[in-house]
This record gives sequence, structure tokens and C-alpha cells, in this order.
Amino acid sequence: MGQGRQCVAVVTGASRGAGKGIAIALGSTGATVYITGRSWNENDAGLPGSLQATAEAITAAGGTAMPVCCDHSDDSQVEALFAQVKEQQGRLDILVNNATALHDALTVTGPFWEKPLDLTTIWDVGMRSHYVASWYAAPLLQANGEGLVVNTSSFGGRIYMHGPAYGAGKAAVDKMAHDMAVDFRPENVTVISLWMGLLLTERSRRVFDAEPEKYADLVAGAEHPEFSGRVIAALWADPGRMEYSGKVCIGAELGAAYGVLDINGRQPASHRDFFGPPTTFGDAIID
Repeated sequence: MGQGRQCVAVVTGASRGAGKGIAIALGSTGATVYITGRSWNENDAGLPGSLQATAEAITAAGGTAMPVCCDHSDDSQVEALFAQVKEQQGRLDILVNNATALHDALTVTGPFWEKPLDLTTIWDVGMRSHYVASWYAAPLLQANGEGLVVNTSSFGGRIYMHGPAYGAGKAAVDKMAHDMAVDFRPENVTVISLWMGLLLTERSRRVFDAEPEKYADLVAGAEHPEFSGRVIAALWADPGRMEYSGKVCIGAELGAAYGVLDINGRQPASHRDFFGPPTTFGDAIID
């Protein structure tokens, strides 16, 4: 990856879910992977997963795990995280902004006013936290002369998905990637927003396992979280990756372009035909 040196990556929100899978996949390339989350031990949250478990999986995959307890709603903790990366590594190659507050009522049907107001926490840990992490990471990315920032996102940035709180949060991180790419371009830092497909995470598996017959078709076509990490690793290894900077990319399509397969050997399908193409933004720049 990169220019023959060991890659240094930060993956936020990696106790479980997409972050865990991405961190393991990056670790399998031999990378040093800093992982953040609030769940140090297995019983610290209502879902399976912990920083310790992710760290063990990264090590087993061949990487170097650097677990850091970090609440991304607290800017001081985020500042301390990147101060630690600077002290220990002096640089950063990849930042994956993944930490996102997903309320248990996210998938409850009905109009937004009948849902908890706390669904808007995705604008704090999600939208705002991506900005804050990128802000603190910027000097370390600049120190390389190259870098990659990935905001994990979904088709919810384009269509109605789980209501306006979720949609606004995803649309925001998509636009944020586009605008950050403008500022980072002179620094040779690529910034994208990655639309992942339906993922087989601990949260989704809990739903699927409750009614296996109902969700059998969805499970068959779902992506493993490691797939997104494999796509990110392939993008980082591509010397022409700046071509994608500022864009919203569908993970399945980027994977197909790089010949990346899921851990089960499948080529995940794009949902473009059903949900539509990625969001595109104007080329005008007004400082």
C-alpha cells in the first residue's frame, strides 16, 4: 500500500459493524490500524463487539492494532487521539470516518415527529464528528504528501431511508467529502464518501435472526463489513486514486472496478438500478 512503507490508518467507530470490518481488512494488508470506540470490553454495550475483540482480529489478520477508547462526541478526546498518532507515528495515511450514532428506533416506521428526537444524534456523532476528526487529522495527512479520507455513507444520502434525520446526516457527510476534497487537493489527499450496501453487522444480524425466513433474500445479497475495507485498501493502493476525489462512490462498483471480492468470494451487486446513481455536485468553487 502507498509507497512501500507500512500504512498507518485510523478507523473510527470500530468496536463492531462496518468499522470493525474495515479495520480488519486494512490490518490484513499489514497496516498499523488505530481503532476507536467506547466499548473496551464485550459487555460495554447492548450489541456484541468491543475494541479488544477488534484489536485481536486485526492482529490475527496480520496487522498492528492500536485500540483507543474515544467518545467522538467529545472533541478533546478526538484531539488526544490524533496527538497520540502524531507522537507514535508522525503521520497518517488513511482516515476512515465511520463513527455514527444509530438510535435503536432508527428503523421504526412512521413520520419523524412520532420518533424520538434523539435520532438527531447522528448529526453530532456522524456528521459533526467526521468534520472534527478530519480537522485534527489534516496536519498528519499533509505530512505525507499524500493521503486518503473516507466517509462511510449510504444511499440514504439520496433517497428516503429511515426518515429525515438519517437522510440529512448522510447527505451532509457526502457533501462534506466533496468540499474537503477541494481544500485537500493541493496536498494530494483524496477524499471520498463511500456508499456501502446492506451490511451483515451485529445490528442487522439481530434483526435478521429474529425473522430468518422474512429476510433470507436480503441476507443472501448483503455485504460483509470487511468488503468495504478491501475496497478502501484497493483505492489506497491505486496511484490514480485522486481521480475519485470529491466523489460519492458506490462501494460495490468501486470494488468491481478494482476486482475486489467479498470474503465469501462474491462480487457484491450495486443497488444503482433500484436506488439511483450517486449524488453529484457542481464544479464551481467560491472561496
